[in-house]
Amino acid sequence: MDENTAIDAIEKFPRAKARTLRFTSGAPRSAQALGDGSMALFLRSDGPEDLATSLWLSWFDANGDHYETKLADPRELLGDKADDEDVPAEEKARRERAREGGTGIVGYSVDADGDRVVFTINGRLFLTEIGDPEDCDNDGDLEVRTRELAGAWLDEDPDLYTPVLNPRISPDGWHVLYTTGEHLMLVDIGDWPGDEDDDDDDDDADVDGEPFDDRVTAIYGVSVEDEDGEPAENTWRIGLAEFVAGEEMDRYDGFWWAPDSRHVLFESFDTADEPIWHIADPADPERPAAPRRYPRALTCNADVYLTVLALDFDEDERYAGITGNADVDWDRDTYEYVAAVSWTKGHDPLVLVQNRRQTRDQVLEVAVNEDDPLGSTRVLEEHANDQWIDLVSGTPSLTPDGRLVSALNDMETDTNRLTVDGRAFTPAGWQVRHVLDVTDDDVLAVVQRTPELAPDVPVEWRLASDASAAGNQASGLSGSAAHIGDHDARSFDVVSFGYDGSITPLTVTPGLWTASRAGDGYVLTGRDMTSPDVRMSHCLTVVDGIDTDDADDNTDDADSALTILTAPIASHAARPGFTPNVTFTRLGEHGLYTAIIAPSPSSPYYGFGQLPVLMKPYGGPGFQQVIAAQSYYWEAQWWADQGFLVVTADGRGTTGRGPKWDREIFENMKDVTLADQIEAVNALPEAIATINDMRADETDADRVIPAPDLDRVVMIGWSYGGFLSALAVLDAPDVFRAACAGAPPTDWTLYDTHYTERYLGLDPEVYRRNGIVQDAPKLVRPLMLIHGFADDNVTIAHSLRLSQALMAAGRAHTFLPLTGITHMTNDETVAENLLILQRDFLRNALA
Repeated sequence: MDENTAIDAIEKFPRAKARTLRFTSGAPRSAQALGDGSMALFLRSDGPEDLATSLWLSWFDANGDHYETKLADPRELLGDKADDEDVPAEEKARRERAREGGTGIVGYSVDADGDRVVFTINGRLFLTEIGDPEDCDNDGDLEVRTRELAGAWLDEDPDLYTPVLNPRISPDGWHVLYTTGEHLMLVDIGDWPGDEDDDDDDDDADVDGEPFDDRVTAIYGVSVEDEDGEPAENTWRIGLAEFVAGEEMDRYDGFWWAPDSRHVLFESFDTADEPIWHIADPADPERPAAPRRYPRALTCNADVYLTVLALDFDEDERYAGITGNADVDWDRDTYEYVAAVSWTKGHDPLVLVQNRRQTRDQVLEVAVNEDDPLGSTRVLEEHANDQWIDLVSGTPSLTPDGRLVSALNDMETDTNRLTVDGRAFTPAGWQVRHVLDVTDDDVLAVVQRTPELAPDVPVEWRLASDASAAGNQASGLSGSAAHIGDHDARSFDVVSFGYDGSITPLTVTPGLWTASRAGDGYVLTGRDMTSPDVRMSHCLTVVDGIDTDDADDNTDDADSALTILTAPIASHAARPGFTPNVTFTRLGEHGLYTAIIAPSPSSPYYGFGQLPVLMKPYGGPGFQQVIAAQSYYWEAQWWADQGFLVVTADGRGTTGRGPKWDREIFENMKDVTLADQIEAVNALPEAIATINDMRADETDADRVIPAPDLDRVVMIGWSYGGFLSALAVLDAPDVFRAACAGAPPTDWTLYDTHYTERYLGLDPEVYRRNGIVQDAPKLVRPLMLIHGFADDNVTIAHSLRLSQALMAAGRAHTFLPLTGITHMTNDETVAENLLILQRDFLRNALA
């Protein structure tokens, strides 16, 4: 890479990061394999600074040729309005929960056959219909048509029919269900305008032979009246996921179609008992503060219900009414969290419920068939853990033949495992993070391996490692685990686990991977340390018939051979223009997985013998920062090229190393997570000296890491990392000289129930002990607080309370309140200036 080019890229990085949505705009994402696996949907915008995402199809034709077809473009459907997005407030809240920063088509729902897709743009509902690839005459010209659904209905009575939230198409493709928040709405999909109706007896025509129009019906709703019969505040919501479900459980759906398209299971919840908070915009004093219900720790949660509906449709597949209606019956007082719902074809739905402390759960089977009362439940499994039970997305689930796959925090083997009908079948040392697909033969999952417990690796990994080492040696490069990572806690691998104990990886390079599988195909998506790009590949296994002549009996045998077609899906995302200078290592007595980022060769600080240390952790439970993917270190490289030795260490409580490691922070997050950052700092000099000694005789001998100046150690972080940064200068001023704390949760009683109570329990004294507001009088080092006024996750009250306590104690500090900024800082001007202001603040503190 040209040195001047790299210097320019580093200089422009802060603004480029914001303009490109962290270099994700234009990259393919959200893939879903369809049907037999030859087709897959995905989302992608047209360029590196284009935020408006379109819907695309990746597909193979009968000859094995691969194509990418744009199915729906927001600009073609809405014109100029696509760039001036105006989405409903409820959808904005869902996107904030999901950390979704794009515009246009940001999600979709597809029917079981994979030929009808629904989505929203700017609150409008659209349908895309995909033609049969076999009708393409081998030219890739796939027939696609898109139209707005029920537009006249939405315009006729917006108070009833809008907003259109979370639309889901029925598996049979004839209906769409969505929620307005107060009503469940069912759309009967009409005929395509312009289609000729040549047969008055066509099933798709009404009694007069005219085409059917779309039709919308409110099939379920709630209204609240006061004592005088007048409308009152409606604290009920239908068909939506409550706040903690989206923020902490990764559950964003509030209703589910049955595979037979004749039943619906939906959630309703009442927030009346939750505290009322107000999110204000002080920069606009004429604008009233927005009230909202927030389930803060040690207070009430939303009251959650589930209901089953049996739907009736006439011979033309038009909605004809509800034939059955029942609330799901379970011990709601004991198990108040609805953690997961799954529904396998041919079986009743499963619901996972948790108690308030998340120490017990139940897997419930909900009766929908005629053998048991509608809505009644049967407990299939129960689990318990003295600290908490981890949620694993994709579980529980039934195999097509009816076996139950569940997650297990196996404390005896220190492994997060999977069970089938109660028997653990994934091996010890393989930490299951997500379940992607369940069949009668295997489970496809995202896993992290613990080498100390699972020293043997699949042959595919050994062969890939040998090939990489040979190639790097031939080109004079280093491909060691110190630079590209290994298949351990740093790597999220996609692996097939057979119920017989077999292990078959789909990924061979350490990285951050996920997949979607259907039939004989799958789409693999991820990042690693060898490339800056998001890489997506569509793979399909096909059977080729081969005629062979048997020399002994002169008979023709029809043999077959398997061929795997692999097609990369293009990325239009920008690259940062530099490669992070990362060295992986493990530090201290706890063997903390650590990334050390040194100045790049283009930096004026390259070759310095010693540099101040910038600790850049998340450091808290449920999340990692030391991952084998370049994108995790782009910002760290910018910091390194400003004159810091940047260090990110994953301490106890961060994920990927087994349930015992996770639970080291139980009721003691504050002391344990800070202790691990101090441990990493103290272990740095010896570790770096050892690394440099090992490199003296290697091909990368010029990549000497500067010695750490332990008299000049600072810390920055966001969210839990912000908490840890403020804590560092408050409680360990002898180690840390200054800190910048972004959106720090300073008082854990102000954070939500499901996250906080999982780790701190229900004792108020534990919360007081783990907070940092009371530590304000200890401040003797420079501290910058940064917080967005519009943050509805970690509200600005956290930083304001700490600032108030610092002022009361007479402790000088810097506070940057950000107007209109949420927990995500996507505004490009704010994002750029935040980095620069933090850099200058820390430089001044160390001067």
